[in-house]
Amino acid sequence: MLESELFGHERGSFTGASRQRPGRFEQADGGTLLLDEVGEISPATQVKLLRVLQEREFERVGGNETIHVDVRVIAATHRDLKQMVAQGTFREDLFYRLNVINLRLPPLRERVTDIPLLVEHFLERFAAVDGKPVQAVSSAALECLLRYSWPGNVREVENVIQGAIVLADGDFIEPRHLPPEIAGTPLASDGPPTVPGASILDFERYAILKTLEATGGSTSKTAAILGISVRKIQYRLLQYRAAQAGNSDKLLATTARRAAFRLVR
Repeated sequence: MLESELFGHERGSFTGASRQRPGRFEQADGGTLLLDEVGEISPATQVKLLRVLQEREFERVGGNETIHVDVRVIAATHRDLKQMVAQGTFREDLFYRLNVINLRLPPLRERVTDIPLLVEHFLERFAAVDGKPVQAVSSAALECLLRYSWPGNVREVENVIQGAIVLADGDFIEPRHLPPEIAGTPLASDGPPTVPGASILDFERYAILKTLEATGGSTSKTAAILGISVRKIQYRLLQYRAAQAGNSDKLLATTARRAAFRLVR
């Protein structure tokens, strides 16, 4: 079936083939074709794929006509193809044919700055689809989302936000709307700073976190009480979370700059 999908088939070439059908390579002639999860392709199909990449030609399943195409191929996989080559489950010549330009997409846990942007994107999408009045993510919920390691990467973020919108009973997504493994325990203030020895930033941190706790995580109410902007509170929260996670100063700054999106107004 995969060969039929990629290369097409002739009428009567197998049960259910009631008409001739062009494959994806034929349809993509002059353009670009994405082969997702290329590491799952069987050895037999790997041979035919190698031929297309080398010779730019193939035959439809059940056909004799040689079809010539000019296609740019992008291959994606979550598997270690080098290891598969060593194990003999993936052809070495096909690996090198595909591996002309290698782009590694790091897992989401290595690009924390993307999480707020993804959350905002999926929030807007699913709130509109489900017709829910959810407008934003609370600061406490954002802390939970930033702390989680996201083994399922972007797809997991999508599923979590979609589920949170379904469960939300107001304008904001709160930690109680998140799965237990993500909700965890919100960022604690660790008690008042000790004097002497405390810095101005220590007092600021204590004031922000304690006020957030008193206002139920509302950054807008906290900002009004403390006389500072909502954006500054969001910036500080991201700094506190990144500092707890042991991230570098560069990551702290980058995260805070890029994550100033719509949380709690």
